[in-house]
Amino acid sequence: MNVAEAVVLSTEPAYENAFVTWFASEALARRREPGQFVMVHCSSEGCDPFFARPFSYHRVDGDRFALLYTVVGRGTAWLARRQPGDRVRMYGPLGRGIRLPRDRANILLVGGGVGIAPLVDLAETAVSRGHQVVAMMGARTSAALLPPGAWPKEVEYVTVTEDGSAGLRGLVTEHVGAYLDWATKLYACGPAPMFAALADVLRGNSRRMRPEILMEERMPCGWGMCYGCAIFTRRGVKLCCKDGPRFPLFDVF
Repeated sequence: MNVAEAVVLSTEPAYENAFVTWFASEALARRREPGQFVMVHCSSEGCDPFFARPFSYHRVDGDRFALLYTVVGRGTAWLARRQPGDRVRMYGPLGRGIRLPRDRANILLVGGGVGIAPLVDLAETAVSRGHQVVAMMGARTSAALLPPGAWPKEVEYVTVTEDGSAGLRGLVTEHVGAYLDWATKLYACGPAPMFAALADVLRGNSRRMRPEILMEERMPCGWGMCYGCAIFTRRGVKLCCKDGPRFPLFDVF
């Protein structure tokens, strides 16, 4: 783990109420695995907000990395207001990331809402290693979808909206079945109800693919000291920050 002040390079809108901010920091960008995260101090002075915020690596390019986030409170609002040249205190990379198959595989990525953030980095890494990738994103409406240009051109991007305003209509887990015969490995990130629904779908598939998920939990510290991100699994109580955020789907749901 490294502690550093990352330099803001740019901030651009990603979709409705969501932004992508690029940072420069060799210490934080190098030697990370897809699915890992950084803890960001969303405050210039003092301790308000007191706790750092966890953000998954969204994209990595040499000594540069990007974070994708929605503005939901004071911390993320502060982050979205940073200007190029500003410095932001962070520490990372943290957590257990995704280790892709060694042999070429057909990889299905499933994301819900801002849970799509780490899947772009994972897709870029997978494509660079010769894997075939299909990425599915679910959102309430078209305004909450990541645009197609955010993905590598080699990725097939499938969108699902609850109101049918773009892509397929319904929940993303209702359309996963169309790709199960093709996929040899599945990774997902999103809210707990999405994981529960995904587990129900995959239990009916004899191949199962040993699906893995990246859990989204509140993480006050990020390294296992506070136990604020404890979750119950079939292997006992685990910490999302230290034991995860990568978990086998069927260990948790």
